[in-house]
Amino acid sequence: MNSNNAPQPGRVQPQAAPSRGRIKAWGLTAVAAALALAVLAPQWQAHSSENAPAKKGTETAAKVPVHTTTVQERDMPIAVTGMGTVVPIASVTIRTRVDGQLDKVEFREGQDVKAGQVLARLDARTYEAQLQQVLAQKAKDEASLANARVDLQRYTDLIRDEATTRQTLETQKSLVRQLEASVQNDAAQVSLARVNLSFTTIASPISGRVGARLVDPGNIVHAADSNGLLVVNQIDPIALQFTLPQEKFQAVNRAIKSGQTLSVQALDQGSREPLGSGELTLLNNQIDTSTGTITLKARLRNPDHALWPGQAVNARLVLGTRAHALVVPNSVVQRGQDGLFAYVVDAQGKAQMQSIEVSSTEGGYSVIGKGLQAGQRVVSDGQYRLTPGAQVVETGAAANQGKPGAAADSRAGASAQDAGSRSAA
Repeated sequence: MNSNNAPQPGRVQPQAAPSRGRIKAWGLTAVAAALALAVLAPQWQAHSSENAPAKKGTETAAKVPVHTTTVQERDMPIAVTGMGTVVPIASVTIRTRVDGQLDKVEFREGQDVKAGQVLARLDARTYEAQLQQVLAQKAKDEASLANARVDLQRYTDLIRDEATTRQTLETQKSLVRQLEASVQNDAAQVSLARVNLSFTTIASPISGRVGARLVDPGNIVHAADSNGLLVVNQIDPIALQFTLPQEKFQAVNRAIKSGQTLSVQALDQGSREPLGSGELTLLNNQIDTSTGTITLKARLRNPDHALWPGQAVNARLVLGTRAHALVVPNSVVQRGQDGLFAYVVDAQGKAQMQSIEVSSTEGGYSVIGKGLQAGQRVVSDGQYRLTPGAQVVETGAAANQGKPGAAADSRAGASAQDAGSRSAA
């Protein structure tokens, strides 16, 4: 027996109607897709327009931002630079000249002293006794000499009356001469004793700076000691000894023969800061064949003690002045495969490569011997972005031109975000 609910053959069964919840979900999905399309469509359009190829006839080359300067004409010093070492004008090792005990030290380590200033004292009692001894001997000999002279006068009177012999008179004359020599020797001994006594007070022979104390009070010191008591260096003025390649000898020699005083400047090796200045005092009388250099020495003023013995510095020797030299900053000069060159900006604002020759460099500037003319505009910064014929613009101008566009892009981006937020809401 067949049931009433069983499907009948040949009849099409009707499909079940969608539920109300499913219809609502489809509607929300469609609304979200529409909102997303509304937010992203402007950005896709802008991105597509940026990446789209430009139309023919509207393409323009971007200007390269650079810094430029002009070639100047000025008087420039002719200078050479070498490696140098600061040395004291005078250096004295203070030693004792007599043996004795170091009784007192009258200086501080690192103190500035004047010539003649007492530095140390030795125990002087022994030398004072020796002086008294030779003074007594001199007094004794002087008394004997005086008595001998009286006897000589007596014998001279007696010989006239033939009351004595000629031999006695001659013997007395010889005795007087011997005693006179003894007195002279005593005088020399007195002088020597006084000198030795003065050596117990040790004074500085020069003005300068005292170094470390090498002997402490209480020690026995000897004249034969090699180390000495201390070292005094004269550092104001101070000396600078430096070397130059032998190729510079002729230029230096010609400058010296011209009769002018050649100025020398000491420069710090790191910061290139001037530390002192003075004049050249010595061009050595031979070239060092082992190094191919010539040694020079200068005398520099050093009131602030910016220079110190043993300090390594750069020595700048000025040989003269080059009048009406063409000068550019060092940053203008570039080095390529074919040598030195500079980028010259023409009247149309295009950069062109120009081969140049540099005669010398001084104080951050290069003296151009060939290739440039006074008043030409050259690139001093930004060359790494340049190619020959590129259009250039000053960096400041390029930055000012870029600011309004950047602000507009920022405002457009903010507007798009606000629109998207309102649509999502």
